[in-house]
Formats: sequence, C-alpha cells, structure tokens
Amino acid sequence: MSGNVTSLFRGTAAHSPSMAALTRESGEAGAGPVDFCIPCNPYFPTPAMFEEMAGRLRDIITYYPSGADTITAELCGLLELPPQCVAMGNGSTELITWIDHLLVRDSLAVPVPTFGRWTDQPMETGKRVDMFPLQESAGFALDLARYAEFVRARGTRTVVICNPNNPDGGYLHKQALVQFMDAMADRDLVVIDESFLEFADAEAEPSVVREAMLRPNVVVLRSLGKNFGLHGIRFGYLVANPALAGRVRAMLPKWNLNSFAEHVVFMLRDHGPEYAQSLHQVRRDRLEMAGRLSALPGLTVYPSQGNFLFVRLPVGAEGTVVRDRMLTEHRILVRECGNKIGSSSRFLRLVVRPQVDVHRLVSGLEQVLYGSRRGAAVPGPATGTGYSSGTAAVDRLVSETNGAGMRALAAQPAGPPGLAAAPAAGTGMPLPAAVPVAPAAATVGPMPMPMPVPAPQQVPQPAPVPQPTPYPGPVPVPHPAPAPRPTPDPVPPPAPAPYPAPAPAPTAAAPHPMPAGPTPPGVPARGGLTAAQVRGTDGLESVPAGGRPASRGWPDPAGMGRTG
Repeated sequence: MSGNVTSLFRGTAAHSPSMAALTRESGEAGAGPVDFCIPCNPYFPTPAMFEEMAGRLRDIITYYPSGADTITAELCGLLELPPQCVAMGNGSTELITWIDHLLVRDSLAVPVPTFGRWTDQPMETGKRVDMFPLQESAGFALDLARYAEFVRARGTRTVVICNPNNPDGGYLHKQALVQFMDAMADRDLVVIDESFLEFADAEAEPSVVREAMLRPNVVVLRSLGKNFGLHGIRFGYLVANPALAGRVRAMLPKWNLNSFAEHVVFMLRDHGPEYAQSLHQVRRDRLEMAGRLSALPGLTVYPSQGNFLFVRLPVGAEGTVVRDRMLTEHRILVRECGNKIGSSSRFLRLVVRPQVDVHRLVSGLEQVLYGSRRGAAVPGPATGTGYSSGTAAVDRLVSETNGAGMRALAAQPAGPPGLAAAPAAGTGMPLPAAVPVAPAAATVGPMPMPMPVPAPQQVPQPAPVPQPTPYPGPVPVPHPAPAPRPTPDPVPPPAPAPYPAPAPAPTAAAPHPMPAGPTPPGVPARGGLTAAQVRGTDGLESVPAGGRPASRGWPDPAGMGRTG
C-alpha cells in the first residue's frame, strides 16, 4: 500500500479515502486498518444486534423499505417528537444539501475549521460563504458575541454553528446558544448542527431541539450514523417548526431511507439501555485517551465534547508524513486536517476508541514522531505538502468567499466598531478586532503538554505561533466522572445581551420576514407550535397510529441516551 497512500488521500479532496478503498488498495483479506479517522461509536450496535441484522440480511437487502413517513413516525415515537417537526434524510449531508437549496438565500456564515460540507455545499451553488476563523490561541473556542458582530458586519442571512464543533470538539452551553438564536431572530435561518452532541457530558440537557420548534427560523441537525456506529447506513434527521421541516420533507423522495435504516430504527426501542451505556463508555474512553496522548512530548490536546480529540503535532512534525507512516508502518488510519479550511497539516483529529486501540495508537505515534530509525516525522527535501496544506486552502477559499463579500460591503458605510480595516496576513479578509472577553466556559485552553523533544536532525523551523493558554493543572487520571471542564453558574443573573441589537429585516428582499425576538409564550411561531404543544403535543401525533409499547431507556431528545 505504501506506494499509493499519498495518491489515495490526494484523490479525496476534502475528506479521507473510504475504508473500502483502503482495504482494496492493501490487497489483504480481512479487516482494514485500525480506524482513528471516522468518528463512529465503537460500542453500538452490540454484537447481538449485529447478529440479528446478519440473520435477516437476505430480507433486508431484497425488499423495498417502508416509506420515509413510516420510519420517521417510529423515530419520533422513540424521541417523543411531533413528526410534523422532523425530516429524516439519507445522512446529514443530504439534509445539508436541501437546506442549502431551499432555505439559504444568498449568503451563509460559519466558523472555521468545521465540517467541510458547511463551506463546500453553499459555494457549489454560488452562495457567498463568510468564514469566521476560530483562533488557535484561544483553543479554537467560538466567541458568540464576536461571531454575531461578524455576521452583522457582513450582512449574512444564514448562520451556522456546529455544537460540538468538528474537528476540535469545542462545546457551547445551551443557555448561550438560545441567547444567540434570539439575537439572530432577524436572520433568514439559524442552523445548529448537533451531529456529535450525544457524546457531550458538559450538562444534562444540552440540545436545543425543543427551542428550535418554537422559533420560525431555527433548524437543528442531528446524526444517527455517528451515534449508533453505523455510518454506512446513512441516516440523520432535522428538527424545526412544521413550516421549515415541511419544506424539506416535501422535497425528499418517498424511499430516500434504505431498508437497513428502517431495520435499525425499529430495533432501537428495545436497546435503549445498551445505547446509553455505549455513550457512557465513549466519554470514559475520551478522558483516558486525552491523558495518554497528552503525555507525548510536544503534543497539544484540545478539550473536546465530541467522540474525537483535536491534537497539534510537535514543532517540526508534518501531518501528511505522520498520517502516511502511521498507515503504512502501523496499519492505523488517522485524520490529518490540512485540507480543512482554517486548520493546517500540523493538526490531527483522532477518534475516541477503546484502550487497547489507544495503546497501539500511542505506541505508533512514539515511533513515528521520536523513533531513532528515521527521526521525527518531518518532510524530506522532495516531499512537499501543497495538496493538503491548510494554509493554501485557507488563502484560496477565504479570498474567494469572504473577499467577495467584503468587496460588496466596501461600498456601504463603515460597519460597527470592532472590525479591523486591514486584512489579516495570509487570509485576504478583514478580521474582527480583538475585544476583551469575560471569563466564560466557552473559552478554554488545551491540556498542558511537556516541552517538545528536539528532532534528531536539523530542519528549518516554522515561524512561532501563538500558544494557547494551558490548563492550570495536569490532565487527571481516568475515572468514571465526566471530563473536568469549566461550567457557568446554573442560572446566571439577567444581564444585557452581549450581541449587537438585531437590525430590521429587509422587507423587499426577504420573501418570509422573520419577527424579531423569541416567540411569546402561548403564541405559535409562523406555521409552528406553542410551548404547550411541544410539551404535550395537543393532538399532534408523536407515535404511529395505533400506538406502540413504551420505549425502554430512551429519554427525550434533549437528553437522549443519558442515564442518572
């Protein structure tokens, strides 16, 4: 495989090669490499569930599935959601595609780095994408107040937040997100991508799905493949008020969900406890894995609430070399993040896996980064990293998107204070000026790391980069408690919102003007539900006609899969 590794990764553009492609290329029978790349739940489905699916394989792949409405109704009964507020798709990427086609008018804002489809999809359809760079010096934490200022300065109509964010795992608390949603009430659309939220343990009820149903311009996107360890089945869903959800649902094919998806959804009701236990184990493994990785000299591990860890390699190590050698020499697949906008080849995203696999990962990294046979993993004279260097990707894509947006903005009066007039070096775009940020849970630094070990050979050193603020203490040893993270007061005293006041929505351009502010109690959103209807559904069926037995171990979606 070694001779073709680079070409395999180069041919996949913004993503890694599929496991099927890597297995074919290896020419070896049996399983592929140990997968630290694809963010999957390794503990679910259980072996017994796989045996059941294998026993019914012939019927599953022979016959048509039921219509999407039947499968959606079963999922909604499990999650206690009104089917009118849900649209199920063939993976979250199908839903992102339809959100872009149906609900994104001309511009979209998204923090970077993040999931690539949120930048690539709207650009493919000619939208302007305004990218808000997350700062490495702040641990890639998203400052919501500055993001809101950024959105208003550019006049962006659609706003996206991934929570937790991919690839860094950064987390925003529910109360802060709800305040942000209300501050963006005059935008066409606010999308909260909760694809990895099931793995978070920062608070008991982290999801904003119920708040989304009450608002006329909010969509929450959720994944099933990642949570259930079944990426290959391709299924996910969105939650919104009935008007928004209905627009997407009406465009989806009747049989957009396959028979495997149907079979799994109908199995879930009897396996709630196993699913909850799998999430608990992933959270324990995340803490253990962070501790093991942080012991490697010069490696920076960023706090994460996803089922993956974002790490910065030691100075002198180049991500594509590390990735290729880990695969060819140790049969371990890692995600090098140089082709993610806003990242670079110094960063890897490593999926949380069981301890036996983590031991193999750490051993392989030690040999590749510090081994005496070849020294630190640095590029040779003819290696080159242009095809996956994050710097090139950021320069090209940001200049094509934010640059165009700012040219259009240049003819308008100067924006609010806080937007720098000069472009940031290497990006071709103005960045918001630094503003004092009060201590908050959203801004956390990486775990403390030992000093880098000098490479055995002399290589040109890159320019120094701002170092994130370290944690005050060492990484704790693994124990059943959740990973320690700063948390805000449970109910902070009311304070003026830190966001700029919403500007009046344009009346001529917007086909569906959005009312400013949250929906008053007892008043339904445009085409939406009242709070009472969301809690009690008031006649909106949340289970299939005829009813089904009560689910075992499945709480509501705001705390789906949680115990205790």
